[in-house]
Amino acid sequence: MKEECLICEAPLEYLETDEEMECAVCHKKENSKARCVNGHYVCNECHTEGMDAIIGMCLKETSKNPVEIISKMMEQPFCHMHGPEHHVMVGASLLTAYKNAGGDIDLRPALTEMMGRGKSVPGGACGFWGACGAGISAGMFVSILSNSTPLAVEPFGLSHLMTSKALERIGMVGGPRCCKRDSFLSILAAIEFVERHFQVRMEKSEIVCGYSAQNNQCIGKRCPFAKVKTG
Repeated sequence: MKEECLICEAPLEYLETDEEMECAVCHKKENSKARCVNGHYVCNECHTEGMDAIIGMCLKETSKNPVEIISKMMEQPFCHMHGPEHHVMVGASLLTAYKNAGGDIDLRPALTEMMGRGKSVPGGACGFWGACGAGISAGMFVSILSNSTPLAVEPFGLSHLMTSKALERIGMVGGPRCCKRDSFLSILAAIEFVERHFQVRMEKSEIVCGYSAQNNQCIGKRCPFAKVKTG
């Protein structure tokens, strides 16, 4: 299995309280609860370097299937096994598939907004906030396509309902976290939600995980996307 520190490949550890950390890449100092067992810390910005490529990928994409779209993103160099890049990727793949399925949305500014909002959700939110960033990203998607604001009525409610549907699916499976699993769960919840509330039918496909060998915390057969073993 691949280990998790981007500097030395050692396992990560999570602290009980915030401590000041210095990013091993850019040397910026900030508070965090996460580092590797050898003391290395990589900030969210450095961890997601190259993620701006998502916008260009999405603008060229023709698929109506957000599972297919995010799967392409997951194969890019900017995407790691775990990390805050997924907080952008879920919403971006949904916005793109929604547009390609006939949804009325100006995709470029929507993706730019998604990038800004998704980046604001830090790594580790799933464990420390009680709200996985992939699920929050699905809520951001609905918020953007419905033009929700804190003063909105129906869009306000819809975006919260979307987040709750995604988080419910993530919570029902339980931990430890897997950014791939939680991203797929959030997307499947969003596909159903959008068809019901926005009458836009995005496509979906069977999901069979190909990342278990890269995930030290893989939950195996308990994962709804585990490979089926034969023989």
